[in-house]
Order: sequence, then C-alpha cells, then structure tokens
Amino acid sequence: METYMDAKTRYKAKKIKIVFFDIDDTLRNVETGYVPASVTRVFSQLREKGIYTAIASGRGIFGVPEEIKALQPDFYVTLNGSYVIDRKEHVIYEERVPNPLVQDFIAWAKQVGIHYGLVGSHQAALSTRTEEISRAIDPIYPKLPLDPDFAAKHPIYQMWTFETGKTVDALPENLEQKLRLVRWHPISSDVVLDQQSKAHGVSKVVEKLGFKPENVLTFGDGLNDLELFDYAGLAIAMGNAQDALKAKADYVTKNLEEDGILHALEELKMVEKELHLPQTKMDQETGPIATIHTNYGDMKIRLFPDQAPKTVANFIALAKDGYYNGVIFHRIIKDFMIQGGDPTGTGMGGESIYGESFEDEFSEELYNIRGALSMANAGPNTNGSQFFIVQNQHLPYSKKEIARGGWPEAIAEIYAEEGGTPHLDRRHTVFGQLMDEASYQVLDTIAAVETGAMDKPKEDVVMESIDIEGEA
Repeated sequence: METYMDAKTRYKAKKIKIVFFDIDDTLRNVETGYVPASVTRVFSQLREKGIYTAIASGRGIFGVPEEIKALQPDFYVTLNGSYVIDRKEHVIYEERVPNPLVQDFIAWAKQVGIHYGLVGSHQAALSTRTEEISRAIDPIYPKLPLDPDFAAKHPIYQMWTFETGKTVDALPENLEQKLRLVRWHPISSDVVLDQQSKAHGVSKVVEKLGFKPENVLTFGDGLNDLELFDYAGLAIAMGNAQDALKAKADYVTKNLEEDGILHALEELKMVEKELHLPQTKMDQETGPIATIHTNYGDMKIRLFPDQAPKTVANFIALAKDGYYNGVIFHRIIKDFMIQGGDPTGTGMGGESIYGESFEDEFSEELYNIRGALSMANAGPNTNGSQFFIVQNQHLPYSKKEIARGGWPEAIAEIYAEEGGTPHLDRRHTVFGQLMDEASYQVLDTIAAVETGAMDKPKEDVVMESIDIEGEA
C-alpha cells in the first residue's frame, strides 16, 4: 500500500543529484519483461534537469536488458556493488573474490550437496542445470553455459547458491568471515564479499562525482537493497517491495505496473506531471453533455466524469430526475459568476442524491476558468445540489504572473486571456465547461441582468430543464 508523502520527504528531494534504480520488479517486471512507458519520460526529464541516473542491481552488466540500457543511465552498479562502470563501460570500482576463497566456496557447496554458479564481470557459468535452476536463472541470464571450472579461466566477482531440495541460510564459519549470502530467489542467494553491497558500489560513484549520500535517491524492491536504503538520503520502495524494505523507506510508492516510479517523482516534483487538461481541448473530449434550457437561451456544457466522478453523477441524476426544472439562478454577480440549483431559491437549500453533503473532488486537471461549471458550497466537503458558472472575463494578471503562482502554463494563458476566478481553485469542485460561443453569449446575457438584495435578479432567471446526452 502506498504511504503518505510528508513535507520532510519532499524537502529531501531538493538535495537529490543522482537517482539509482534497481532493475527487477522496479524498472522491469522480471517475469514478463514489461517496462512501463513512463520510465522513458522519467529518465529523459531527470537528464534535462541535470540529475544523473544510474542502475544499482544484483545483475551483471551482461544481464542488463537492452531496453534498460536504451534508457542511457550514466552509471551501472552491478553484481551487488562488486563491479561499477560508467555509461562508456569505464571501470570506476571493482572487487574480485580471491580465487582461494572461490575454491573454498566450491568445496563447501559440493560437501553440502548444493549446486552453484560463478559470476565474472561480463559472463557467468553454472555447475549444473536442473528445471528448478533454469526457472530461477533463465529470466535474468538465459542460456548460461555449464562450466564448473569457470573460476580457473575468469576473475570471479560473486557466486550463486542453487538449493534444490536443500535450503542454505548460512555459510560455514570459515567462509562467513569473508563472504555473505544475499537472498534474491527462493532457491538461490548471491554470495558476495562481506563488505560488498549495492550501497558500497553506489558510494564509489558518489565519491567520484563529489556528492554526498544526501544527494542520492534510490528505488528498490528487494532485500539486496537494504544497505542502500540505509545509505541513501532518500529511499523509495515499490508497492510490491519486501516488507523489510518498506519499513526502511522514506516513502512507499505504487507498483511497477501502476507507474510507481513516475508517481513518486511527480509527488517529489522532480518530474513534471503530464496533466490532461480537458478544458484546453474541448473539441477532443467525449464526456456527457448537459444542456441547460433557460428563459434566456440554452447553455451547452461538457461534463468531466473522469476528474469528478461523484459530482458529475450527482448532477446528472438530479437533472434527469427533474430536480432542477423551474429552479432559478438565485445569485448573479456580473464579472464573477451565476449561481443556481437550489429549489428554495434562497441559496440555503438543496440536497445531493447521496442524502447528505458530499466531499470535494479537486483535480489538478480542472480549473475555474471562464465558462467553468463548479459546485457551490458552504465550506470544505459540503456539496449538495447548488452550482455556479464562472462568467468573469478579465483578470488583472499576466500569464507569467499566474504561472508563477503554480498554475499550468496552458491554464495560466486561458486565465490571462479569457478570464476566470483562480482564487476559487481547490475551494470549489470544477466538473464541466461551456462548449460553444452561443452558450457564452447566454451566460453573459444572464450575468448582465439587474439584481437587487443578496445579488438576486429582480426578474427570475429560470432553468426550465436540463437535458443530458451520453452517460458518465
């Protein structure tokens, strides 16, 4: 389950200069090979911001999938920190397992009756192959050769145990003084030098760049990320991560398949959110259409159920039930808005289909620009049946000034050129937008009527009926 991202976590993000990503079940589903399309955008935007990207994996460089290499990370921390290179494969750090220690490991494996693998910087080999071993290793390193004497011909950076029919949770005393097990599969562990870890390898990259641990953000899901989570200034666990890793994380994001990396970086404001702004592309929208028939003409409104599903459902149900038929616009303020939806005509009545007030549905994709349909309320989460349509045509601010306040540029441009009420954003739920010029003309005509006390029109402006086309 995704955790809440607090202000402290967001503050830490301001110091990040390099991001390290695990591969398996973080960037890429180890079983299916699926890599979210959003990952490409993540790497591109981080690069544009001058933030380094890197891989931190138990895999060797020869096991890094091509689609991950295509992301062009700046560094690779491979083999649990034992072999570290840059994008051009210049070696930054390497630590080999001394051959006598490798031979002691092989002797022990044979003695206890388990199979093993030997891993070099750019290739590896198995002592034998079984169906169980194939199921474990082939998704990462397909078609590894059998060569129990691989160590005689290649420097070794780590080993594997394959515990088919026998579980090994600890090394013998003579080995555990210099080696440790890092579990990565139910039947297999990486066997690495005791001081080696992803964190150790990452520290070599950090030192080379002149950075500090506080400049490091890491994403991971497995137990071989534990030390790295302790080291990094900011650590984010995937939604599918091991519980022990989640406990160490600053934040638990969504699963890989739910674009967990993109989501976290958007929340940290390290990657720009790719917002769908339906009010800027009205001709492309396909949501339901409401036509408000008034004694001054018709207003045609596109509704946005994707962004405000509960609000749209409420409005449609009330409209279809005839709830709004004959109801007046009881409050009209020229250069501001027109408000209606209260059967009592006082501004004090009205109820939702839910039988009580319902919660706000604020969306980063909808705004109170001119022509917006929004819910009227008496404070947070007090929505009923009343709504208003924004009429204001003029704002005394430039696009640049509005954008500086945090509004998306496209929305800032509309506010500056066409008007609206930005001070109502995140105070009132926007759920629709006028569709055509004829509707705006009706809106402006209604807004110009003469009003008296409490901004109530001296002559009734009546909603005769509301027709709905399409379903939410």
